[in-house]
Amino acid sequence: MGNYNIDNLKEDFADEDADIRVTLTLEDDSEEECRILTIFDMDGNDYIALLPLDENGDDNEEGEVYLYRYEEDEEGEASLSDIEDEDEYDAVVDRFDELLDEAEWNVLLDDDDDEE
Repeated sequence: MGNYNIDNLKEDFADEDADIRVTLTLEDDSEEECRILTIFDMDGNDYIALLPLDENGDDNEEGEVYLYRYEEDEEGEASLSDIEDEDEYDAVVDRFDELLDEAEWNVLLDDDDDEE
């Protein structure tokens, strides 16, 4: 199982307008810069969705998203770990899709409110 150490994020991410970026050091020691899309809870566990950025620091065009289990230790240090169980991963993907649908619905509602 690969662990990816990052700075404490959950507190910083509470600001919905935050554009927080993290650099992942992968198992092969390569680094990848990502933007945090969301941190969410499912069945008592926290998960994080990361959007890899291109070489210019912009969102990637492929729409690829990384999903990891997210944990904080007693000192507030955050770490990410791979979701190795296929059933758990499928459930996390489904929950993330639900969150995307909710976000799109909220954007539509906000657009309707702006028109009034």
